[in-house]
Amino acid sequence: MAAKVISQETFDDVVKENIIEFSMDPEEAKQETIKQFEAQGINLANIIKDLDINADTGKPILNETIEQLKLYLDEKSTDKEKLMDLLKVIDAECQKSIPHRVLAAKHETHTYILKILGQQLETPDAITETDLLEAALKTLNSIYHIQPDIFDATALTYVKALLDLFAGKEKVVSLTLQWLQKSCLMHEINRQNIMKADIVKHLKPYVSKENGKVLRDVLAVLRFLVLDDDIRVEFGCAHEHARQLAGEFIVTLTQLLGEFQDVNILADLMLTIGSLAVRQEFCVAVDEAGCIKLVLQAMSDNINSVRLNREALKLLRALAGHDAVKSHIVQGGIAPILKEVIHTHMANENVVSAALACISTLTLRVKDNSKTFFDTGIAETIVEAVRSHPKSKIVQRNGAWAIRNMVSRSREQCDTWLSYGVEDVLNAAMVDHPSVVTDIKAALRDLGCKVELKEEWTGTAEKKILK
Repeated sequence: MAAKVISQETFDDVVKENIIEFSMDPEEAKQETIKQFEAQGINLANIIKDLDINADTGKPILNETIEQLKLYLDEKSTDKEKLMDLLKVIDAECQKSIPHRVLAAKHETHTYILKILGQQLETPDAITETDLLEAALKTLNSIYHIQPDIFDATALTYVKALLDLFAGKEKVVSLTLQWLQKSCLMHEINRQNIMKADIVKHLKPYVSKENGKVLRDVLAVLRFLVLDDDIRVEFGCAHEHARQLAGEFIVTLTQLLGEFQDVNILADLMLTIGSLAVRQEFCVAVDEAGCIKLVLQAMSDNINSVRLNREALKLLRALAGHDAVKSHIVQGGIAPILKEVIHTHMANENVVSAALACISTLTLRVKDNSKTFFDTGIAETIVEAVRSHPKSKIVQRNGAWAIRNMVSRSREQCDTWLSYGVEDVLNAAMVDHPSVVTDIKAALRDLGCKVELKEEWTGTAEKKILK
C-alpha cells in the first residue's frame, strides 16, 4: 500500500490556519500540524518542518520574502534598503539547509536575483557602488550551494561579465568565483559548458601575485573544473579539461610558488598544480620551471605546517611519475626533508601516510634513490611511523610499499631494517588489516622474512598450449 503524502503548500496552509484561527504561536502550530497529519497516517518525510514562520501572517518567512522580492521587481521599485533587507533574509534562510535552498529554487528565487544582477550591471555607478551587487551575489551563493542544476547560460553570462568588469573589486570577484565553484561541484555538464565558454580568458588576469585571496578562489575554480564527481554521467571530460588548463596555467602557477610566504596560498598552488599535471609533458614543464626547488624550499621553511607538507608530498609523488623528474626530486635533496617531516608530524596520520606513499614512489625500481634515502637513516623513522599508527590501514599499506621498494633492489639493507623490529610491526599489521595482507607479505618477502605465500589460482587450463 502506497504511503499517503501531502505537498509543502498543504502543510504550510494548516500551520497558518492553526496560527490565525486558533491563536497558536508558530512552534506550537507546527507541532500540532505534524501531530494532525501523522495521526492520519500521512508520511511527512518530504516536508520541511523547520521553516521559520511569521507569527502575524502564519506564512513561512522564506515564502513571504520571495513573494515580496517578486513584487519589488514587478513594481520596478527603487527602494534599495528594502531590497537589501529582502536579500539578507533569503540569504539567511537558504544557509540553513538543502531543503530551504530547494524550496527557494522551486519558487524561482535565483531568476529574480539574476534580474537584479542584470539591472545593477546596467546602472551608471555599478563599478563604484557595489554593496547591492555583493548582497545579490552572496545570496546566490547560498542558493546554489550543493544545488548546481539551476546554473544556466544566463548565470554564466553574468559570471563572465562580472569577472571582466570588476577586476579592482576584490569582494565582487571573490563572490563571483565562489559562485562559479558551486556550479562546478557534482555537475559535469556545467563544467563542460563553462570550459566551452572560454572561461580561461576571463580567469587569466586573476592568476597573479597581486591578490592572494582572489588567487585562492581562482585556484579552487581550476580544481573544480577537473573534478569527476557527477555519477549521472558515464564519461566525463576531467582529463581533457586538465590538459587544457595545464597548457594555460601550470607554468605560471609554478612560478607563483616563489612569490608567496602564506602557507595556505602555497598549499593551494601545490594542490592545483598536482591536479593539472596529468601528462608526462606537464611534469617536465613544471620541473623545468623550477617547481622542485621551490617546493623543497617551502617544505624546509614551513616544516611545522601540516597542510603545506601534505600537499607538497602529494605533488612530488604526482611529478615522480616521470622517471627523469623523479631523479631530479631525489637529487634536489628531498630525502632529509622527508625524514624531518615524518619525525615532526609523527602523530599525524595524514602526513605520515602521504610521506610513506611519496617514499614508495621515489624509490620504486631505482636502487640509487633507495640508497640516498637509506643513508639519511630514514629506515628507523619509517618503522617508527608505521608502529605509531597500528589502526590505520593506509599507513600500514603505504609503509609496506615504502619498505618493499627500498629493499627490493638493495638487499644489503635488510639486516638494518630487521634490527629496528620491522618484522614484528608488519606481522602485527597483517593480523589487524587483512585487506592489505598482499602488500605486507611482499614487504616481508623482500626483507627475507618467513612468509606464507598463497597461490591464488591452482586450476588447469581447458586447452593446452602447443609447444
